[in-house]
Amino acid sequence: MNASNHRTSALDLVRTVLDPGSWRCWDEPVDVTTDDPAYRADLLAARERTGLDESVVTGEGLVHGRRVALVACEFRFLAGSIGVAAGERLVRAVERATAERLPLLAAPASGGTRMQEGTVAFLQMVKVAAAITDHKAAGLPYLVHLRHPTTGGVLASWGSLGHLTSAEPGALIGFLGPRVHEALYGEEFPPGVQVAENLLAHGLVDAVLTAEQLPGVVGRALAVLCGEPSPRAFAGEAAGALTTPAPSAAESIRRSRDPERPGVRALLDAAATDVTPLSGTGAGERDPGLLLALAHVGGTPCVVLGHDRGSRTDTAGEDADGGHAVRQALGPAGLRAARRGMRIAAELGLPLLTVVDTAGAALSRDAEEGGLAGEIARCLADLVTLPAPTLCLLLGQGAGGAALALLPADRVVAVRHAWLSPLPPEGASAILYRTTDRAYEVAGRQGVRSADLLANGIVDLVVEEPDGGPAAADGDFLPRLGALLGAEMAALGAREQGERLADRRARYRRIGLGT
Repeated sequence: MNASNHRTSALDLVRTVLDPGSWRCWDEPVDVTTDDPAYRADLLAARERTGLDESVVTGEGLVHGRRVALVACEFRFLAGSIGVAAGERLVRAVERATAERLPLLAAPASGGTRMQEGTVAFLQMVKVAAAITDHKAAGLPYLVHLRHPTTGGVLASWGSLGHLTSAEPGALIGFLGPRVHEALYGEEFPPGVQVAENLLAHGLVDAVLTAEQLPGVVGRALAVLCGEPSPRAFAGEAAGALTTPAPSAAESIRRSRDPERPGVRALLDAAATDVTPLSGTGAGERDPGLLLALAHVGGTPCVVLGHDRGSRTDTAGEDADGGHAVRQALGPAGLRAARRGMRIAAELGLPLLTVVDTAGAALSRDAEEGGLAGEIARCLADLVTLPAPTLCLLLGQGAGGAALALLPADRVVAVRHAWLSPLPPEGASAILYRTTDRAYEVAGRQGVRSADLLANGIVDLVVEEPDGGPAAADGDFLPRLGALLGAEMAALGAREQGERLADRRARYRRIGLGT
């Protein structure tokens, strides 16, 4: 049923999301203290109508057997508005969740600040946001499920701070409510803008979920965000190191551009469990050329971000053999989404797995005006200094700044036909010879092959591919590669952070110096 004509009560949500019989309410009774007779009457009527003493309920329960703190608004109680008592109840619940090291799920449904209490109610949003920030700073997950409707100061504070954010189907979600907009500006708000599905399309929420779907997604996400190894780790031997003669640059470039070559999505399908996709930056931008997800890879919980060869492709012109090179244009929004993944990994101490497979960055006016170069620089700065363990997989093409932006890591693994270069080979040939005809010759001299990267200390391990490539008939290469990646991330996570960070800085300091 559409959210616009059905509202799930706070306690109905509790019963739907939590394991049966596991709910324990944390709320202390709240007295009615106002001297305003009209407001007092409204409060008493809301209590009679809902059976609750305030617009917020807080407590704890189990989601798939995991202890979780939960705070939820009751919209039928004065439109779920937040006054002093509700704000204080929220803060105490968040602080208790932090003290008891519990992940926190918030389910707002609110018109925002309680107008009857004025400015002092307005300021409650500051202390709620501060408590949420402390919770996240303690390395604890914070998940948000936006219910119909969520507007005003609630959306502009604790409703927009989640590591993962979902919304009810059809829910009205926006800063300024439609009724207020019409009263202030004398016209209706454009339809379809403040709707959950539109927010998903613009990278403001990660999923649109019914209450019945929420427990499964919360369970999968927390299995990763809480940093626990998966009991369903892939068994068998890891992918092996390179044992055959190194291929030419031309062969690897051709192989990497095969449209049938598996990319990051195929890797996750074959080698990951508990995959929870995240959508965009969480701040209004989304680039389909960048995949961001939470997952167990090879049994190890991690944040995954990678170039998505299955999305937005165009023609980059003919390659050196007259064929067509596949190009995945990654723009500044994609890099901002990548930096969101980096922040989640840093806040929760999760390993970060980056997957490089790109023919280059977007070349367009929008990309330039959107700050592409600056986003590449900020990705490099973030990755070099990120406190979380980092592992990079070179899976295919690695051209230019879009590839470099996801490269810096504690460990770098390359599959045999992956490569890395300052520009697509055709671009380098055009600079040096004013023609693209000598692309493979230039690539060979530049040392772009995985074997060259290994010799120069840019990668730490080169993994053999089946003769038919990663999609070969035996079908076990990607699971074995996932097992290797999981083992690498687990080993990095076991290292002392300061030592690991120092080694990361040192490796990039010495590249090219022959030491």
